[in-house]
Amino acid sequence: MSHARSESDEAPWASDAASRRPAGDNPKDPNPELRRRPAESLTRLAAVASLVDCSPPPQRAAMATTARSLHLPTPPKPAIPSHHRLPVPFHFRPRPQRLGRRLAASSSDLTSFPDPAPTPNGVYVPWAAAHPAAAAAIDVDAATEAELRENGFRSTRRTKLVCTIGPATCGAAELEALAVVGMNVARVNMCHGDREWHRGVIRAVRRLNDEKGFAVAVMMDTEGCEIHMGDLGGAPSAKAEDGQVWTFSVRSSDTSLPDRIIHVNYDGFAEDVKTGDELFVDGGMARFEVIEKLGPDVKCRCTDPGLVLPRANLTIWRDGSVVRERNAMLPTISSKDWIDIDFGIAEGVDFIAVSFVKSAEVIKHLKSYITARSRGSDIGVIAKIESIDALKNLEEIIRASDGVMVARGDLGAQIPLEQVPSVQQKVVRTCRQLNKPVIVASQLLESMIEYPTPTRAEVADVSEAVRQRADALMLSGESAMGRYPEKALSVLRSVSLRIEKWWREEKRHEALELEDVSSSFSDKISEEICNSAAKMANNLGVDAVFVYTKDGHMASLLSRCRPDCPIFAFTSSTSVRRRLNLQWGLIPFRLSDSDDMESNLNRTFSLLKARGMVQSGDLVIALSDMLQSIQVMNVP
Repeated sequence: MSHARSESDEAPWASDAASRRPAGDNPKDPNPELRRRPAESLTRLAAVASLVDCSPPPQRAAMATTARSLHLPTPPKPAIPSHHRLPVPFHFRPRPQRLGRRLAASSSDLTSFPDPAPTPNGVYVPWAAAHPAAAAAIDVDAATEAELRENGFRSTRRTKLVCTIGPATCGAAELEALAVVGMNVARVNMCHGDREWHRGVIRAVRRLNDEKGFAVAVMMDTEGCEIHMGDLGGAPSAKAEDGQVWTFSVRSSDTSLPDRIIHVNYDGFAEDVKTGDELFVDGGMARFEVIEKLGPDVKCRCTDPGLVLPRANLTIWRDGSVVRERNAMLPTISSKDWIDIDFGIAEGVDFIAVSFVKSAEVIKHLKSYITARSRGSDIGVIAKIESIDALKNLEEIIRASDGVMVARGDLGAQIPLEQVPSVQQKVVRTCRQLNKPVIVASQLLESMIEYPTPTRAEVADVSEAVRQRADALMLSGESAMGRYPEKALSVLRSVSLRIEKWWREEKRHEALELEDVSSSFSDKISEEICNSAAKMANNLGVDAVFVYTKDGHMASLLSRCRPDCPIFAFTSSTSVRRRLNLQWGLIPFRLSDSDDMESNLNRTFSLLKARGMVQSGDLVIALSDMLQSIQVMNVP
């Protein structure tokens, strides 16, 4: 795909002529000499090969011999079998002149593109529909395929997007609309709705993937054993006005409660609060002051008016600090949560997010439980950082989990507001160091629940999360019950694309020393290969990195390095493919592969060229965790 075109989304038609120039004459080509006179410049590639220096001395000597052979105009094909290939070989072929890329007929149609030959009635159909046998050989996300074919490699979005599914988006048409705009993960919140409703959403997402060609993962979010309000008697919300007196009661009732009476799920609530305490509703959406205690009832005056939602979290403050003893008395995973977890395992969700995590032991216990109950399926456990206890045990929790969510709403109710930005940055940085995906969540575009346009402050907040290189951004109420869920997701997508493009244009490669996360010598080799491949990708200006992975580990190591180009991750596992859709920069494909790297590459190139996703001459780096190999080559 053309470099001139991929970086020019403002005027794609203007770059079409430029894409027909020889690659060496492209003013935006990062290495014109390498592409114009490959035979004279291959010594530079051999020098770059020294970045990967993790093999024993005899293998390094063989690598040096291989590098010297690269001076030949046409490198001879290795005589040894591919499965005996050296751990770090390099191959390079002269890059042919690029061909101009055919544009889609309509850039607004994100799911269907014209085929080279029309159907008999003259109507164009999607490529996969016209070639079902070939399409079955590889699974490609429909939205990503459209993005690649329309705008090129460098235009693809790296930051992943998570959408909470609620009444506003639970229908099949609404789910498909979100997937087309860019939803990578659908979140179901067990705080709201019953299990039958959630079962319907999960299965609707699975049908969407099967029928429309998407790879949307499903995340189930547990309620958590914290102090919560009840369901407001079935009302969708209630407005608390300044000075109103409300009653918070531990009494349960099968009938609707009177106005301004709210059920609280914690039996010891009335005994534990004191007159003068403050109650923060849902992280500060409304605030009440305790004025009187009457047996099981606590009367409170509204001091900060706001919207009160069903099942909202309650936080008790006393003398300017959170009363942590109340939350510490409750287990992290409640009896209801365990039932919900069994439900999620039975439905085959991809991730389970645990609310109000206090220690790594909870995560380890849950992972052991999932392993015993899931019969071989691998469900990722996401730790939600939303309490003071979690911050005290942050690194241990991150190491034990499969990913982290910075739940800024509830976190902001337990620490001073001015500390939330620095805590977010610390969590994002620590997760990247430890190779764990991180989601920035809560109130990203809160105003878009009611209004079609975000505030400029919200856009700046989203931009900062993208600039920090978080793996994913999450919508909560904006997509679950908001009036403009698709617009909110479009805002996240457009802001992410713009900040990522600015980052590449400014060449803002972080001088970040990544921590060694290897647990064995074999893992160390994979880690060094990925670190070097990312550097090479940036220095050589390659179009994409291809990684063939069984369990996704090498793909995640590449994602941690945040290279400029997209990462195509090929796996034979459907569940691994969906889980990789949470990690920064990864474009996951399902592809049956073999231990023969050359066979895998030839088959991949053939399938992707047939779909118009790559073309002859594109420069790629190919890695494999099965062979622990790395190659630099052009698409033939």
